[in-house]
Amino acid sequence: MYNILICDDERDIVNALKIYLSDPGYVLYEAYDGMGALKAVEEHDIHLVLLDIMMPGMDGMEAMVKIRERSNVPIILLTAKSEEADKVLGLTVGADDYITKPFHPVEVSARVKSQLRRYMQLGAGNMRREVLRCGAIELDDVQKKVMLDGEEVALTPTEYEILKLLMQHPGQVFSPKEIYQRIWKDLPYGSENTVAVHIRHIREKLEINPAEPRYLKVVWGQGYKCEKIK
Repeated sequence: MYNILICDDERDIVNALKIYLSDPGYVLYEAYDGMGALKAVEEHDIHLVLLDIMMPGMDGMEAMVKIRERSNVPIILLTAKSEEADKVLGLTVGADDYITKPFHPVEVSARVKSQLRRYMQLGAGNMRREVLRCGAIELDDVQKKVMLDGEEVALTPTEYEILKLLMQHPGQVFSPKEIYQRIWKDLPYGSENTVAVHIRHIREKLEINPAEPRYLKVVWGQGYKCEKIK
């Protein structure tokens, strides 16, 4: 059973999403502003948040920042805007994905299932111990922890999966489209900016100087790789 929070100031949209996500395996919670979303996350064991960006009072961006202070729950942004800058900003702040209004029921269902699957895989025990190392970075895929110089680093589920992919193949270059298809399990539309934002976010958490990364390198015109460092 998965607990999903739907937050939008337009009740018609909340009701439509409840219809799209009508499933015996989902328990749906509602909120109509940022404060309501924070309250729901505090009071319930939420597994995924659908969060509108444009809301009066505390908007979706501010609410997401506050949610990220206490939880790595997957967040899918809901936006009526088509500008790429808004989507990139959302991903930078901590979103895992976004859906642009008007919604297509099949897309909503697919993206929700994809994020839930990845989130639960991160929380589920893997009996085979796998620890990946790259210099001062250590990724324990059983405990689902990332350590930097012995200190735990909090990554979102999407950031974790990208880092794991690159650390599993040290020195191998992955294009943004390859990374997007492997992590999001979706067609790579808009993959370049989406992946770039997540890579930058990971660097900010793991690199001493994100502008001159030691671990996560870009190969211009080709993609990204995890440098081989012992």
